[in-house]
Amino acid sequence: MTETQFADQLTHPIFEVIKETVPNERVFVIGGFVRDLLLNRPCKDIDIVIEGSGIELAERIAEKVKASKVSVFKNFGTAMIKLDDGYEIEFVGARKESYDRGSRKPTVENGSIEDDQKRRDFKINALAISLNAKNYGELIDPFNGVQDLQDKIIKTPLEPGITYSDDPLRMMRAIRFATQLNFSIHHASLTAIRENKERISIVSQERITTELNKIIMAEKPSIGFKLLFNTGLLEIIFPEMVALHGIEFIDNKGHKDNFYHTLEVLDNISPNTDNLWLRWAAILHDIAKPPTKRFDKKVGWTFHSHEVVGSKMVKGIFKRMKLPLDGTMQYVRKLVFLHLRPIALTNPNTKDAAYRRMLMEAGNDIDDLLTLCRADITSKNENKVQRYLQKFDKVEKRIAEIEESDRIRDWQPPISGDIIMKTFGLEPCFEVGKIKTEIKEAILEGTIKNDFDEAFAFMLKLGDNLGLKK
Repeated sequence: MTETQFADQLTHPIFEVIKETVPNERVFVIGGFVRDLLLNRPCKDIDIVIEGSGIELAERIAEKVKASKVSVFKNFGTAMIKLDDGYEIEFVGARKESYDRGSRKPTVENGSIEDDQKRRDFKINALAISLNAKNYGELIDPFNGVQDLQDKIIKTPLEPGITYSDDPLRMMRAIRFATQLNFSIHHASLTAIRENKERISIVSQERITTELNKIIMAEKPSIGFKLLFNTGLLEIIFPEMVALHGIEFIDNKGHKDNFYHTLEVLDNISPNTDNLWLRWAAILHDIAKPPTKRFDKKVGWTFHSHEVVGSKMVKGIFKRMKLPLDGTMQYVRKLVFLHLRPIALTNPNTKDAAYRRMLMEAGNDIDDLLTLCRADITSKNENKVQRYLQKFDKVEKRIAEIEESDRIRDWQPPISGDIIMKTFGLEPCFEVGKIKTEIKEAILEGTIKNDFDEAFAFMLKLGDNLGLKK
């Protein structure tokens, strides 16, 4: 690709603004934006590096493009502006780094573009394009990163053992890029990651989890999890998931490998949702199978109540991983707890009451629960999968019919405790709770409709049976 062709590809107006503002200074667009430009992937994060002050350049550019704010990070020597079109432009001075073994935070000093490229994590992220007026659009590729893009491989600019030991987060980033881009990791890098895996302990949990979430949000997350498993990183950062791995046999009876089953469920669900937390539910749906595993001579391996135990494990995992402990965590717990319910409804003898109870418990998360359960239908026997999916189609159809007629989703009782107390002249007491429960059960069993008039008449009958006077 010629210099002119690269210039033509720099279509965003910010590049011309930079060229006109500092025409004679060494300034470059570098890193992920250049990589994605060559891969024809969209990218709205633009990193600009200048041999000089990145903060000063940011302030000058912000004035030119009338950006409302410049976010300055003096400790890092960087500044960022956000444009109205959604692009984020980060400016930094070129620098060189040296590391102390006890920390992934480097000693930084001013440097050249060549120094800056040497400190980059991977060759495909060390690519730069000049924004100087005299050689605008020229590709600066000292490590032959373009060839790595063509070969679809992740390599480090320097010796990989040094790269990963200096900044162990790069091990997670290597696996993340391999997953997102569907690239291979060079064998020397994989060896270095295995040898340096314990170094991940010096990285903050927040940074690890950020990379893990990006792997989870990839088109095929199993690529990353297999790499994490094979390099030994997963055992350190997510031991509960590694515990799912393996098959045990007693009396020639075995069970499926729940690690690879979980990855299959995660891959199955990913084309159907960009909801990170639904994908987390897929990861955690069987997380309690190891602690609940038992062998019964009559039936073989069992995992009784793994959905109950698993839902209780969610909080501890979220807390350790620095994931949100608010409604997000409760959402994942709910889906883990309920993930067996829809599958159980495939029994042709299932009564409508079971459908209503599940709708009530799932509430507005019923669609996500069904998406999870459909992804959970896995087998090496494709015909078996198709038979289960056909049964599940019928379950989903019946759920929709019951929801339309009974309006159970996000259910609120048609008769409140206040109405019961006012009708019978009661204070809060056992009888009030009993009447409310009986009304709910009658609705779920289909004895009465989810309707105020029918529920009120039923309430009066219950009150009469309890000897209460209106």
